[in-house]
Amino acid sequence: MASKLHQLQAKACQATQFVTKHGSVYYKQLMEQNKQYVKDPPTVETCNELSKQLFYTRLASIPGRKESFWKEVDYVKNMWKNRQELKVEDAGIAALFGFECFAWFCAGEIVGRGFTFTGYYP
Repeated sequence: MASKLHQLQAKACQATQFVTKHGSVYYKQLMEQNKQYVKDPPTVETCNELSKQLFYTRLASIPGRKESFWKEVDYVKNMWKNRQELKVEDAGIAALFGFECFAWFCAGEIVGRGFTFTGYYP
């Protein structure tokens, strides 16, 4: 057990040295490549302004999203009315989509329980 701890400490030390040596170079390179996305001056006030802009832009996009949602609902209603003309491919895609939604739900439940299958921790 002590040898594993020593190996882990050595690896952590190597990783720290690597980041210390190459971290600033990577940061500078990353910032140079993405400088068109940086809003000047890069201050807390600028970040607060951008977060408000993002929030209200998302809020303004709700009517368009609502319209798209109702178009999708109308499409599904139309498909349900004409279900005799429904192809096996379309039914299979719908079934796979439903299964995927259920699988993501189950994965979320497992994560929410703390990665247990049997129940929540007391």
